[in-house]
Amino acid sequence: MKEYIKLIRPFHWVKNILIFVPLFFGEQITNIHKLGILVLGFISFSFVASSVYIINDIQDAEKDRKHPKKRFRPIASGKISKINATKFLVILLIIAALIMTYASIDTGNWFAIFALPVSYLVINIAYSNGLKNIPLLDVAIISLGFVIRLYYGSALSNIAISDALFLTVVSASFFLGFGKRRNELKKGTSTRKVLKAYNIHFLDKIMYVFIGLTLVFYSLWTITKGENLVYTVPFAMLIVADYCLIIESDSSDGDPAEVLKHSKTLLSLLMLFAVVLFICLYI
Repeated sequence: MKEYIKLIRPFHWVKNILIFVPLFFGEQITNIHKLGILVLGFISFSFVASSVYIINDIQDAEKDRKHPKKRFRPIASGKISKINATKFLVILLIIAALIMTYASIDTGNWFAIFALPVSYLVINIAYSNGLKNIPLLDVAIISLGFVIRLYYGSALSNIAISDALFLTVVSASFFLGFGKRRNELKKGTSTRKVLKAYNIHFLDKIMYVFIGLTLVFYSLWTITKGENLVYTVPFAMLIVADYCLIIESDSSDGDPAEVLKHSKTLLSLLMLFAVVLFICLYI
């Protein structure tokens, strides 16, 4: 069982917390019924996201066996066969579909609740099978994944996404994507074919352009939203600064989940930021 848990990479589910953003910023996080639907949505989307990891591991098993770190993955190491991994993949998708069916009945929003996770699955399969080798499009698809999560949360909660919040998430997603590519490039272009099309100077410039846009759009959202949220902007600035400090180091590969996993300071800042947001919105 331990190997199956390792196969689905549960720590990477932290990215799916974005699903709760519409409910939280819509000031309805205390609505137990809607929160329950969002929790189910979080589980279903996480299973879909894990399915992408399993598909990739099945496809890349032979290549992963030659990698110094990836060779320890369950399929590459032979601890889980490709057949058993495929069966497990089907089970995850069936459970996700059942949860989405229940959520659809409850909310009446059939199309979006099914279309968004399916789109995420299809887009990421296409990404793994060639689109990841196209410069700029590779990062755009990463960004799209975060946007899909945001609108999935919107569909589950029936809460609309404001323009400023949408632009904040898009900008932040591009920043995270280009930051990841930057650190991968520092470690050598052999890890990804697309890295040969990038250079450090471009990635440095574009990454920090999106940092600025993220803070501008977030500031604009706080001003339009009111509720004293403008006082959370300095916290956002500090979080961005700490994240940049981490990925500028030689030890980080720039993956958002891994950065958060290994930085207690960043995690503490994010928790404090969430508490301040909660006070502003709900107290």
